[in-house]
Amino acid sequence: MRHRSRAAEAVAAVLLLALSAACGSRLPESDFEHGDRTPAPRDTAPLRVGIITSATSPVGGSAFTGPRDGAQAFFDRLNARGGIDGRRVEVRTCDDGGSGVGDNECVHRLVEEDRVVALVATTALDYAGASRVSRAGVPDIGGQPIGTAYDTYPHLYGIYGSLAPRDGTPGWDGKLYGGTEVYRYFKREHGARTAAVVSYNQSASAAYARLVERGLRAEGYKVVTEQVDFALPNFRAVAADLKEQGADLVFDAIDGHGNARLCQAMDEAGTDVTAKVTNVQNWTSTVADDYKDAPRCRNALWATGASRNFEDTGNTAVREFREATKDLKTHSQWQLEGWAAARWFTDAATSCARTGITRACVDAFMNRSQGYTAGGLLLPVRFERLPEPPKTSRTCLSVARWQDGKGWVGQGDMNRTCFTVPQLAYAP
Repeated sequence: MRHRSRAAEAVAAVLLLALSAACGSRLPESDFEHGDRTPAPRDTAPLRVGIITSATSPVGGSAFTGPRDGAQAFFDRLNARGGIDGRRVEVRTCDDGGSGVGDNECVHRLVEEDRVVALVATTALDYAGASRVSRAGVPDIGGQPIGTAYDTYPHLYGIYGSLAPRDGTPGWDGKLYGGTEVYRYFKREHGARTAAVVSYNQSASAAYARLVERGLRAEGYKVVTEQVDFALPNFRAVAADLKEQGADLVFDAIDGHGNARLCQAMDEAGTDVTAKVTNVQNWTSTVADDYKDAPRCRNALWATGASRNFEDTGNTAVREFREATKDLKTHSQWQLEGWAAARWFTDAATSCARTGITRACVDAFMNRSQGYTAGGLLLPVRFERLPEPPKTSRTCLSVARWQDGKGWVGQGDMNRTCFTVPQLAYAP
């Protein structure tokens, strides 16, 4: 069995965004049969779903909107094809502004006033209203685990699954666990032995960098640590030292703007690496513009995640996503995951159509969604409340690298790029 814990990476995503702001298998139908229960009278009223997004947060207007846009595109296409059992899906969106107060307001409006049947593709910088969603028994489907909510509360189903008890306390006794599969991949597939971790002299940045260092050392890497001043970072000195140390890989705990400057400094210093590794949030079509001054480093960018590469148009499910979003100016992995979240809700609601699409019925489907893949877009997702954290886990990876003229090129089959790795504890 596999479980891909993305919580540590999600913590990094929040951290990097915060720093930027400071700088200015589908389950068998038989599994969900209701026996001989009497069908409910046919309801033709629209199905309301809610999407909470920190669209106008301090970290920028486009930082969190990918999942929302992907989910909205799925529902638009679904409605054009007749909706769910003849009922169109009415999407109610709410921008929480990236604040806890705003998030609670969104939860109140969508859950208590609009009475949505579910939340979908939640992407909130401060998911302060998560406990209220859980108490109301509203299934929150396919949200991005930016904080700890999806490893804390029942009825919340993050896009990557969870093995935590979800009894009101994050993880197990306040600790979350993440694997070393990314480091194992580059070691096994590319012979990497020396890895650098670049961070700011800022507490959150340094803390995440220590977590990455710990994982690298667990996999036997020689680790080079590089810390720069947050206000006046000297990336040229870092680039020169990376060249001197012969780093194969570069990981970071810095913001997007800092990464672009680091890459530019690496190009100027002639620092070549096997991979400059980034996370799913930066897996976007805007790389050419974001790293326009660093062509060598740009072509050494690699991304890892738990969903199928949005550029893999040879895959039927990805092709459907791309066709439905062809009018969007940019594409991203978060958009694809938002699309997958909307499909997940649709499958849940469809399973309930015979007896009535209610919060409770949709939630029951989600609780039984072991191995769900959204038609192959996701690595099989698990929700299982383990009393103790796993010591090891078999974990699979989706991997892609950027190549000018081709975009993000997938590296192997994500369902076969798998490793049994240790699970390391960290404090969120």
